[in-house]
This record gives sequence, C-alpha cells and structure tokens, in this order.
Amino acid sequence: MQVVGVDLFCGAGGLTHGLKKTGITVKAGVDIDLACKFPYEVNNNAVFLHKSVSEISGAELLSFYPSGAIKLLAGCAPCQPFSKYSQGRPRDERWGLLYHFSRLIDEILPDLVTMENVPELLKHGVYLEFKSKLIDSGYSVKDKVVFCPDYGMAQTRRRLVLVASRMGNIDIIPATHKPSEYQTVYDAISHLPELKAGEVHPDDPLHRAGGLTEINLKRIRASKPNGTWRDWPNELVAKCHLKDSGRGYSSVYGRMAWNEPSPTMTTQCYGYGNGRFGHPSQDRAISFREAAILQSFPDSYQFAESQADIQMAALGRMIGNAVPVRLGEVVGLSIKEHIKTIT
Repeated sequence: MQVVGVDLFCGAGGLTHGLKKTGITVKAGVDIDLACKFPYEVNNNAVFLHKSVSEISGAELLSFYPSGAIKLLAGCAPCQPFSKYSQGRPRDERWGLLYHFSRLIDEILPDLVTMENVPELLKHGVYLEFKSKLIDSGYSVKDKVVFCPDYGMAQTRRRLVLVASRMGNIDIIPATHKPSEYQTVYDAISHLPELKAGEVHPDDPLHRAGGLTEINLKRIRASKPNGTWRDWPNELVAKCHLKDSGRGYSSVYGRMAWNEPSPTMTTQCYGYGNGRFGHPSQDRAISFREAAILQSFPDSYQFAESQADIQMAALGRMIGNAVPVRLGEVVGLSIKEHIKTIT
C-alpha cells in the first residue's frame, strides 16, 4: 500500500527526507522561504510550492495524490509563536497557520496526518482545537513530547510529535536508544576536517566557520567544554554578564562537549556568542555542515547551488528551523508500523 505525502511548511526538507528514507513518497512541499526551493527539490526529488499555506487550497494539493494511494498530510507550522521565548509577547499572526493546516485537512480528508512543533504548543488553545477537530473527524490521534537522543539524534532537542489516522489506532514507535547508547557530538561530527575561525573547507562550502573578533578568540580559548563565561579571566567577561539581567545566561559563549549530545540547534547556531555553539576542541563556532549533521541531515545534503549562493543568515535559518531528518524517519517508521497492523 503506497503512502504518498505532501509536506506543509517544508523548509529545506528535513521531514520530507526522513519520511522518504522509510519508503514514503513525498510529492510536494509548501513553504514561503524561497531559499528552501533548491535544497528541497535537489535532495528530495519533489516539487517545491513557493506559497503560504494560507493561500493554498486542498484541491491544489489533491492533484499530487495518485488514485488509490494512502494520503499523508504532514507539516510543522512555524514554532516561534509558541516557543517559551515568545511567552508574554503579543499574539503572532503565524498562530493562524495552524488553523489553515486544519482547514486543509478538512478539504483533503487525508488518511494520515502528522505534525511537529515545540512542546510549549501543548499549552495553547489553538493546538487543543486542532487535536479535538481531528478526533471529531474520526481520526485516532497520538501525541507525545519526544526527546531526540532517545531516537538516536546527537542533540538534546525536545519536540512535540503528533500522528493521526482515519484507518485505525496509531502510535509513535518506542525509543530506540537507552541513555547509555545516546549519540554524542563526537559520534556525529568528529570525522570532519579541522577548520579555523573564518575558514571554508575547499571540498565542502557548507563546512565553513564564522569569523571571530580578537576578544572572542581569546574567550573561546579560555572556554572549557560544557563550561561557562564564568571560567574566563575577568578582563574577558562581557559587561552585560556583570548585570543582574545577564548573569543567568551561562550557556552563551559556551563550548559543546565531545562526549554528550549537542544543545538544540537554532537559527543562530553558527555564532559562538549565540549559545553553546563553540566547537568542543577547535577555537571556533561549529560550521554549517556540523550544525546540519547535528540536525541529522546526511553529510552530502546540499543547501545551495553554488558557493556564490551561500548566505549565512539563510543557511542558519534553514538548518535551525528544520525538522531533524531522523525525527521524520521516526514518524515514517511509526506510519509503516501502523499500516502493518491494519493490513
């Protein structure tokens, strides 16, 4: 039984790539970020629709599903409005995108639905409405917060994952890794060539590290794996960290540790001062390739057609916002197990 999917909010293709690794065919992805068109299409052999989900119709998406296929509608609405860092801010217009996801479910009536987002979404009425509407429409729904190391990812990301089916009870596959088996930063990126700050590897334009100012070079040399800026000599400590408002931000300007999973990758993960994004042993921030691998993209995943097309902010956005490929694979495996139980 062929499962065919469409990926809403597809970005650079992390969810699509993971689904395809399990044998699910993904025909198209939808996203407003035009920078994602090249990586999405070249790595996934699928059509990229440069549109807002609010502007697309179910009829348009139905054209991608062949007759007789099991229809999957997948997506990860932008998570920033629901993130803990956005709590207390005015309501973001992107909240409404989850309602458009629900609208498209009504118009398409897919056999399967999956979505992924930040755990904080569980607290919001918009998600409870989304889930209740699925149940009222005859879907079996399973959701849980996934700790990525439990499924073989070298990153301490936590994500809310939902799977739903109109064909019977569905579940998310159990954890594949015990804590003693967690993948580490060393497992993920130690094989990559060394770089200096500001360098680009000649064989891989994505293996590039941001430059460092003279004081930040001194800071990273004074940084310990899993340490904080409190380990530095006083003359290197930034003035903002001496204020009460800055004392709690201990992970900024931090190094990762080789023997542990990495912190969550963000859109700013290529900047040493933006979090614990310092390389464990080299005096630089992690490269874009290293960040992509920690997001479980394969080493060969292409993000830009040529070196001239590489823009650091766009790369950071695509990598940090991506659904980890392995998480897409976990969803795909859950779907495949579900189909086994109903056939």
